[in-house]
Amino acid sequence: MNRETIGGSPWTRRALAAMGIFGLVFLTVPLVIVIPMSFSSARALTFPPPSLSLRWYETFFGDPRWMEAMWTSAFVAAVSSVAALVLGGLAAYGLRRGTFRGRDWAEGNFMAPLIVPTIIVAIALYLALAKVGLLGSLLGLVVAHTLLNVPLVMMVLGVAIREFDQRIEQVAWSLGASWGYTMRKVVLPNLAPSVFAAWIFAFIGSFDEVIVTSFIAGKYETVPKKMFNELILEVNPTITAVATLLIAFTVLALAAVALVLGRAGKLKETVV
Repeated sequence: MNRETIGGSPWTRRALAAMGIFGLVFLTVPLVIVIPMSFSSARALTFPPPSLSLRWYETFFGDPRWMEAMWTSAFVAAVSSVAALVLGGLAAYGLRRGTFRGRDWAEGNFMAPLIVPTIIVAIALYLALAKVGLLGSLLGLVVAHTLLNVPLVMMVLGVAIREFDQRIEQVAWSLGASWGYTMRKVVLPNLAPSVFAAWIFAFIGSFDEVIVTSFIAGKYETVPKKMFNELILEVNPTITAVATLLIAFTVLALAAVALVLGRAGKLKETVV
C-alpha cells in the first residue's frame, strides 16, 4: 500500500488542509476582532479602534455589579467543579472497574446532559429545583452546574482509569491495603494529571454556562448571564473587555492542562 493510497491524492490532501485552515480562520476571526475592540477609546463598538485605551477595563473593574457577578461565577464554578470531580470520578471508576448488569445504561444516563439539548435540561432543572425549594438559590445553582459537569469529568477520567493498569491496584489489595488507602496512595497519584484536566474542564464549563443559569439563578448573576442581559438592553463596549478576559482565562487554563498532560506523558515514556 503506497503513500498515495493511504493519504489520498495530492489534491485530496490539499483540499482537506484548506478546509482545516478555513475552519480555524472562521473560529478565530471573531476573537481577533473582539480583542482589539476591548482596547478601543471609542464610546461605541467600532473596528478598527480609533485609538487604544483601557477605559472599558477600568469600567469593568470599577463596577460593583460586574465584580459581584465575577465573584458569583468564581464561587459557583469552584464549588460545583470540585463536587463534579468527586461524583464524576467515583462514577467513572465504578463504570470502568465494575461488571454489573446495566452498566451501559447507567453510563448513557450519566452522559444525558451532554446529549440532550441544553434548553431541555434547563427546563427539567427548573421544575426539579422548584419542587424542592432550591429555585433561585445559590445552592440550587451549584447543584445544577454540578450535574452539568459530571459528564465532562467522567469522559476525562474514564479514559485515564481505563488505561491505568488494574494489576497495580490488585497488588496493593493483596498486600493488605484498603480500598480507600489504595485510592489515595496508588490510584490518585498516578491519575493526578487527568484529575487536574478534568477539574479545569469542569471549572470552565461552569464559569461559561449561561442557558441553565438564566433559567434557575433568580436574583444571582454570573458573568455570562450579565453579559447576555447587557446585550439585550444595549450594546455596551464593556462586554468586549469581559469577553477578552474570559478568552485569556480559557487559553491560559487550557495551556496549563496541555503542559501538565505533556509532562505526564514524557514522564511515562521515561519510566517505560
